[in-house]
Amino acid sequence: LKGVSFSIQEGEFVGIMGPSGSGKTTLLNVISTLDKATGGIVEIAGTDITKMKQGELSDFRSQKLGFIFQDFNLLENLSIYENIALPLSLQGVPSRKIGPKVAKVAEMLGISTILQKYPSEVSGGQKQRSAAARALVHEPAIILGDEPTGALDSKNATSLLDAMTNLNEEQGVSIMMVTHDPYSASYCQRILFIQDGELYKEIHRKDTREAFYKEILDVLADLGTQKA
Repeated sequence: LKGVSFSIQEGEFVGIMGPSGSGKTTLLNVISTLDKATGGIVEIAGTDITKMKQGELSDFRSQKLGFIFQDFNLLENLSIYENIALPLSLQGVPSRKIGPKVAKVAEMLGISTILQKYPSEVSGGQKQRSAAARALVHEPAIILGDEPTGALDSKNATSLLDAMTNLNEEQGVSIMMVTHDPYSASYCQRILFIQDGELYKEIHRKDTREAFYKEILDVLADLGTQKA
């Protein structure tokens, strides 16, 4: 990454796009505290994480960040309920307080009926909504999505994106999503395009999602031309 500077407002849904090797994953890893920046400031919820020690970073990550991965990362030997409850259990939240929190996010994401099932017993779309519930249950400052629709068919991808949009618009959840898929990106309010470790362009959704989708395709075409 070289001189990348941007801010995400509370309650924003922002996408990160760019060619393979452009720096998208590095950017996500730095923001998620998995990689340490060699310079500059990375401020999340008023805290500069570049000044924190490893133990502090671990606590910060578990309390302030939520993650949705492409491959779900659900524990197969735990029920959907137990998977969603895991971040709260690790924080030492009492069981009596965990139940209502899990029930709330499960209802928001339409998975209340599968809480007692195991990951092997539910569909890919249900797994990913369960992963989204796990990311949200501890009320993080921001949810970070790494290609969250990458393993889903179009129907389940749309269902997840609708759910994420609902979380963003109705609950005010801040979301940053890395994606290579223009359709998924069109659900965002703003897209940052990264190329060769630098911020190449930034676009905002002003009109319909369909119009934004076309604008995204145009920028990606320009990126491909620049790369060539």
